[in-house]
Amino acid sequence: MITFLVSIASLCVLLGALRFVRGPTHADRIIALDILFAATVALCAAAALFTQRVLFLDIAIGVTLIGFVTTLAWARIVDLRSNARKPSEPQS
Repeated sequence: MITFLVSIASLCVLLGALRFVRGPTHADRIIALDILFAATVALCAAAALFTQRVLFLDIAIGVTLIGFVTTLAWARIVDLRSNARKPSEPQS
C-alpha cells in the first residue's frame, strides 16, 4: 500500500514539475506549486507510515503551512500585477 502511495505521489511530483516549468501562465505555475506541496505532504505521510515516526507528520504540517502561505502570496502578486496592467475605468 505504501509503495502504491509513493508511486502515485512521485507521479504527481513529476507532472507538477513539468507543469511548473512549462507554464504557460502564472496561474498554471501556482497550481503546479500547490500540487508539488500536496505531493510532498503525501510523501511525508508515507514516510511516517513506513518508519513509524511521528516526526514526519510534523514536517508534513510545516510543509502544508508553507505551501498555503506561498500559494496565497503568489496568487496575490499575480492578481495585483494583472490589475495594474488593466486600463483604468472612467470615473463617473
